Amino acid sequence: MNKNVVIIGSGFSSLSASCYLAKAGYEVTIYEKNDVIGGRASQLIRDGFTFDMGPSWYWMPDIFDKFFNDFGKKTSDYYTLDKLSPAYKIFFTDDVITIGDSLDKICTEFERIEKGSATKLRKFISQAQENYDIAINKIVLRPGLSPFELVTKETILKVDQFFKTISTVVRKQFKNPKLIATLEFPVLFLGAKASNTPSFYSFMNFADFGLGTWHPKGGMYQVIKAMASLATELGVTIHTNSPVDKILVENKKSVGIISKGQEIKCDIVLSGADYHHSESLLDEDHRQYPPSYWNKKTFAPSSLLFYIGFDKKLQNIEHHNLFFDTDFDTHSKEIYDTPQWPSDPLFYANFPSVSDKGMAPENCETGFFLVPIAPDLKDTPELREQYFNIIMNRFEFKTGQKIKNNILFKETFCVNDFKERYNSYKGNAYGMANTLSQTAFLRPNLKSKKVKHLFFTGQLTVPGPGVPPSLISGKLVSELITKNT
Repeated sequence: MNKNVVIIGSGFSSLSASCYLAKAGYEVTIYEKNDVIGGRASQLIRDGFTFDMGPSWYWMPDIFDKFFNDFGKKTSDYYTLDKLSPAYKIFFTDDVITIGDSLDKICTEFERIEKGSATKLRKFISQAQENYDIAINKIVLRPGLSPFELVTKETILKVDQFFKTISTVVRKQFKNPKLIATLEFPVLFLGAKASNTPSFYSFMNFADFGLGTWHPKGGMYQVIKAMASLATELGVTIHTNSPVDKILVENKKSVGIISKGQEIKCDIVLSGADYHHSESLLDEDHRQYPPSYWNKKTFAPSSLLFYIGFDKKLQNIEHHNLFFDTDFDTHSKEIYDTPQWPSDPLFYANFPSVSDKGMAPENCETGFFLVPIAPDLKDTPELREQYFNIIMNRFEFKTGQKIKNNILFKETFCVNDFKERYNSYKGNAYGMANTLSQTAFLRPNLKSKKVKHLFFTGQLTVPGPGVPPSLISGKLVSELITKNT
């Protein structure tokens, strides 16, 4: 008789793990607390407008390809992928940088701003590609059980890059503040500021400039639907509206869960929910990490989000838009060093209907605005409205158009919603940051050290925050389960 696995949550890592475990012969059942699957990657549909509520950047297409290939499938079996051209636009105080869909185009843009920077950029991206190949093929596919996993002949040659920061390396080669901000931006996906991130993580710059920015037609939620379809094809059962209230342990071994008052027995429990929340489902003596452990960790930012339906097409925008027309360093400090609501926030604006007409009604625009903020800040309707007005005024000024009277509706999402909807520790949006002291074996473990047959996956564990790492996390934990149960 096959062993059965209960998986808590239905985000990217949970769905990934469910597919690998089902393929390996386990009976797999997913329990999702919300009424839809996807975890933080859920979808909002309102009055003909479609929004991705969570991740909106499709980077590292090779990771998605590898996932589906592991099951004899292709991404094109499930969704249509378009490369965005341009990839995105960055608004500065006195200029706009357009990131094209090729390194040649990006080099031309860099050279326009700083003479001689194109040659430096090519060299920088070449080194970033080397790091990407090492990271993807060597490091991230290891389960974070030992520091020796990081020791390969390739990483030994690059050991200095683990002790220098991205910020140091970028600022040594490039002098223009706009180019520096452009090159430091991708590590925000790792949940930390560039001045705290090892320069080895420049592989994110290759993911950006080398592999490009893509869009699944219909939005990122199409990837969730694709993974759920694959899981179902493999025999996985998915229950929504099924919060898990407790993980059952007998003789230091997980034996099931309680959901909606019902005991559900199983051989293995895997939680893809927020790691801190997952441990709260255990009796205290079965938890690995005390409150002081979590409190000392550096968490990725939370976010203030606005989902807006506009009754007209907007001008001077692309699919992805970054508004770096205020001080980058000040905002970073207000997230990580002195947590507070930002005095003059940077923000991101996503208009998927620019390149995907089906995501908004005809002659309308779907808009998603994001302000990164420190986790666990006070969150009130008044603060949300205050920042909404700040963002709208800045957007109108930078793009040269009036839009406030063209808003059909807006919905907001912030710290309190992350806590309530996703059981997110301190309302974080992206998990635990990937700093040097929170990398690989220094992150919370995939496998419980106190309870047999209890495992974890997702962006608070190995390898880290982001959608591609979450897919990999699901694969890593499934391999651990097959080896240890």
